[in-house]
Formats: sequence, C-alpha cells, structure tokens
Amino acid sequence: MSVLPWVTPDSPLPDVALAQPDGLLAAGLDLSVERLAEAYRKGIFPWFSQGDPVLWWSPDPRMVLACNALKLSKSLAKKLRQIKRQETQQTPTWQVTVDTVFERVIDACSNPRRDGAGTWISPDIKAVYGDWHVEGHVHSIETWYEGRLVGGLYGVSLGGFFFGESMFSRMTDASKIALVYLVNFLKRNDVDYIDCQQETRHLSSLGARPIPRHMFLEWLTSALAKPGPVWQRGPLLQDGVFASKAGQCA
Repeated sequence: MSVLPWVTPDSPLPDVALAQPDGLLAAGLDLSVERLAEAYRKGIFPWFSQGDPVLWWSPDPRMVLACNALKLSKSLAKKLRQIKRQETQQTPTWQVTVDTVFERVIDACSNPRRDGAGTWISPDIKAVYGDWHVEGHVHSIETWYEGRLVGGLYGVSLGGFFFGESMFSRMTDASKIALVYLVNFLKRNDVDYIDCQQETRHLSSLGARPIPRHMFLEWLTSALAKPGPVWQRGPLLQDGVFASKAGQCA
C-alpha cells in the first residue's frame, strides 16, 4: 500500500488520480472553509471521525443523482400533489423552507441512525460547514408538518453543481419531500446534478447511479463555469420558486 500523503495548511490537495482504490486520497489537520472550497472544486470531500486527522476522499466510481432522473414512488407522488394543493394557504399543513434553521438541520443529521450506526458529522464538521453556510455556499432544505421540523437535508452549492451532504427524517417521506423541492429548484436554475458521494441502496432507489470519476470531474468542471442559483431564506414552493417571488410574504 502506498504512503498516504500528508497535507499541510500551505500545500494543495493531491491530484485525485493518486487516490487509493477505496477513494482515500490524503490526510491532514486543516479543515478550513478555504480548504473545503478547494476540495469540492477538485471533486474531493472530507470524511473522518472526531479526534482523528482529516481524511480526504475522491471515490471512483462516484454516486450522482441527475435531477431529471429522480424517482418518486406512487405514494410519494400522491402526497406531493396533496401538499401542492395547500402550500399557498396562510398556514399550510406541510411547508418546505430554505436556510431558516440550518443549525437544527445539521444537528438532526448528526444524530445516530435508527440502525445504531454512528455519524461522521462531528462538532468540527458542524463548525466549518456552519461557517461556509454563513458565507452563502452551504444550504439547508427543511420540511415542516403542522409547524414542526420533521425532515430535511443540507449540502454545498458551487456554480452549477450541488453536493448533497446528509438528510434526516422524523416522518415518512419527510426528507424525500425536501429532496423533491430541492431538485425542482435546481432544475429551474440550470443545475443538472447532485453529488451523492458514495453508493447506497437508498440513493439508488431515488435514481442516483455510480459514474466513473473522470466523467464526474468533467461534469463538475463544466458546471463550475456556470453561475450558481440565487438562494433565498424562506418558504420554497414545489415548482422550484421561492414564495416571495410568487407574490407571497416569505
């Protein structure tokens, strides 16, 4: 096995072609917003346990969801139709918002899963992605039911690409509802793909598929050259526009 490169704060991340077969590329101690921006633009992301060195990954293949390929079950499609009919009411039963409770979303995503699995969303991860959120590149999509936060997700927006990080659900389909609203917003803003990082059965069921890393990097390079969406804070409608743009008060 080759020696894992050690990245110092003043050195760039290695070329992804040097990654090990499992995608592990490098290690270091630097986890700044600037380092994250460099990493994501190169198709690299951090994944490590609290207290360990920061590990940088670029797996091959890469799991990607094409926004036009999102799969909806019949039951979810029915629920979405019901939500759409009432989403413009003054006090809708269901509502989806953007960036109104980012800290609550990332906290919920960091909780242990029902299967007992731990989480990689450590206090250090929360802190640096929180800083990046303040700078306008990390966003949360939040699903509400009767005024309660019941699901959501967060991710990174750079140019014409969105990088999905994590999601949570406290009610059936709550995180999927957030994903549908996000996808519709991205499609409206000429964003074609969501990076899902690594393959899982759940992601496959939603339409994501593994693609060769070189193809992912080609798509990423092209997408980074495009202007990114204009994000707002407040209610998002199912057709991908913010409620304030639809003549409503956000």
